[in-house]
Amino acid sequence: MHTFEVWAPVPHSVRVHVDGVEHEMTRAADGWWRAEIAVEPSARYGFVLDDSPVVLPDPRSPRQPEGVHLPSQLHHLDTARWTDAAWTGRQLAGSVVYELHVGTFTPEGTFDAAIERLDHLVDLGVGFVELMPVAAFNGIHNWGYDGVLWYAVHEAYGGPDGLQRFVDACHRRGLAVALDVVYNHLGPSGNYLDRFGPYLADGANSWGANVNLSGPESAEVRRYIVDNALRWFRDFHVDALRLDAVHALVDNSATHLLEELSIEVHRLSTHLRRPLTLIAESDLNDPRVITARAAGGLGLDAQWDDDIHHAIHAAVSGERQGYYGDFGSLQALSRTLTQGYFHNGTYSTFRGRIHGRPIDVRRIPADALLAYTCTHDQIGNRATGDRPGTYLTDGQLAVKAALVLCSPYTPMLFMGEEWGARTPFQYFTSHPEKALGKATAEGRRREFAEHGWDSGIVPDPQEESTFQRSKLDWEEPAVPPHARLLDSYRALIALRRSRSEISDPWLEHLGIEYDEDAQWIAMIRGTLRVVCNLGTEAVTVPVGGIPLLWWDEPTVDETASAVELPGHSFAVLDADPIARIRTGRR
Repeated sequence: MHTFEVWAPVPHSVRVHVDGVEHEMTRAADGWWRAEIAVEPSARYGFVLDDSPVVLPDPRSPRQPEGVHLPSQLHHLDTARWTDAAWTGRQLAGSVVYELHVGTFTPEGTFDAAIERLDHLVDLGVGFVELMPVAAFNGIHNWGYDGVLWYAVHEAYGGPDGLQRFVDACHRRGLAVALDVVYNHLGPSGNYLDRFGPYLADGANSWGANVNLSGPESAEVRRYIVDNALRWFRDFHVDALRLDAVHALVDNSATHLLEELSIEVHRLSTHLRRPLTLIAESDLNDPRVITARAAGGLGLDAQWDDDIHHAIHAAVSGERQGYYGDFGSLQALSRTLTQGYFHNGTYSTFRGRIHGRPIDVRRIPADALLAYTCTHDQIGNRATGDRPGTYLTDGQLAVKAALVLCSPYTPMLFMGEEWGARTPFQYFTSHPEKALGKATAEGRRREFAEHGWDSGIVPDPQEESTFQRSKLDWEEPAVPPHARLLDSYRALIALRRSRSEISDPWLEHLGIEYDEDAQWIAMIRGTLRVVCNLGTEAVTVPVGGIPLLWWDEPTVDETASAVELPGHSFAVLDADPIARIRTGRR
């Protein structure tokens, strides 16, 4: 016997349709409908509401073998297939994160194909693999943020069994898995939740209707989200969740959903006896998101930090459009690196208002902030999805890498960044509905035109070629100059793992020196100096030490008190007197 159940306070009658046969369900006072039926373990089923003939998928569907518009399928992971019993988890602090999109990471675009590339990530030195959303969405390929059945895994990637194999393979290699989840909206096609109950609220954000987090009957909606988060951790052995755009969660309740998630995940972590991590994407620049609950915060473990990206990218690339307008100077880069947020109660010209709040660097470690030079957003939301490797020199790419990987923050890479991939990562969709596909393409072009871009260069998200162009080319890493950059990334990550000065997360211990006119900046990390020349010409930097690692070989004066650094290059110097003695310098 199997108990079918669904929360559906809106309809007056609910029937469960199982393998072609309808069965009546009984309603409880709390709006849950239930029916016990003898079925096959892989039965197809759905729910029929009131007089409608349409069979709707289960809001908590474990599997959607034929897409989000058709019936669900019972599914249970085979626990005997897990081989990670010895896995005790991995904390985020001290790790390097690697973000990837399953559909474009490999030519095949599946979990199983991604497994074949995991050894590359182990050799690179990363600790966490972060998957862009894999919840079921309409169509074959998509970034994943149009998910509508949050409990199911997209079938084209390999479904729930494929995700299980992927997580298990990661754990066998010592890699933790983070999963991107979206709780701030539902996709435009296949969302039937409002037919069951008040899952949605009045108002909308940039992507869709608001989710009902604090309105009437919101308790079950919140439970729907919390149970989903726990499912990934408990059933799929995932180690971390990246919570998409938490600033778009409209929650006026006394206990914010994020705090509730923090409480529930901590409880599960205690039971599983392994660390479970919550990472927010937030543009609020509000340290309360990552402040412990005991100190009055929401209790999340970490957040993405776009300010660090903007400060590094604008300084290195020279771009100043849009939200880069307040960045670009070495002063802005220094401020951001030493304070965590650039906008921490300052005026944002892009927003036209005061933005952010200061971080107490004595209490919040920098490893609670993820730093990066590339993400799916920062590449894919450019007009043509062009990667930095197509408009920056290899030396500039290396400088950006050094600034992130030698910083006090938790570094994150985006797939292919480590070898300077030239393939774009463009915005792609595959909506089967022609009207929706057309509206998506036109909206994309209109958005870029409003920001001054030529709309004619914006690729059509619905074109198959847009998706295919976005796949990584795995022949690149072995070919110069990609191989040289890849070696540099490996060396920087290895140095980070071997020297505690670099992984030190306390911003009070970080020193910054720079010369705006000469275009050099140096991060002081204990006895190490990470010196970067952002200019095109060689420059003499009054920072001493013995070179340990570099892009283009620097020239150190006889006393090791200054270094001449070629243009678009970095060097890591060791000012430890013992290091000087070992190399014969005084």
